[in-house]
Amino acid sequence: MLRTKFEEELDKLHNQFYAMGTEVLSQINKTVRAFVSHDRDLAKEVIASDDVVNEYESKLEKKSLEIIALQQPVSTDLRTVITVLKASSDVERMGDHASAIAKATIRMKGEERIEAVEVEIKKMGKAVKHMVEDALDAYLAGDADRAYEVAATDEIIDNYFKDIQTIAVEAIREQPEAAFAGKEYFQVLMYLERIGDYARNLCEWVVYLNTGKIIEL
Repeated sequence: MLRTKFEEELDKLHNQFYAMGTEVLSQINKTVRAFVSHDRDLAKEVIASDDVVNEYESKLEKKSLEIIALQQPVSTDLRTVITVLKASSDVERMGDHASAIAKATIRMKGEERIEAVEVEIKKMGKAVKHMVEDALDAYLAGDADRAYEVAATDEIIDNYFKDIQTIAVEAIREQPEAAFAGKEYFQVLMYLERIGDYARNLCEWVVYLNTGKIIEL
């Protein structure tokens, strides 16, 4: 009976984490859409939602530490709790970066923009969203093999990062009045690239959950 109760607590932990991940996934989708469509209202919605993600992390941290203190889990059970504790921190950072992109959207109001760069940022944002979604699915399934595959797609994000930087630099040379926009583009690219890195971290925690080994993917 005690074991069943403990398993229920672990299931709740997993479910809360996945709910947090789903919220952040929604924020990533919204913040990229807001940036490329110049939608300041949607950007403000993303910024306001950051508190929701922070609350998720706080609750997960509290619950994880409570389980460790009261249940004293060992082996696989302990790995499960540690995985949630660590992975929730990575997901929270994704939310922070989504909020930072939304703030860039607001700063860009009335500025000269470069359409060609924003078209590519939209593509990169879509790739980042898919990577986060796939990483969360690998987590939910506890699929280490899938985690390896998803982690490898971070190279796609990195390539977008480098290629769009090059496009932006060339565009600003031809369009110097868009220099302010260029600064914001470089920031947004960095935020998206970092979200990809945190998605890769999440994949690493899936591998840890399965094997007990902490590795770099």
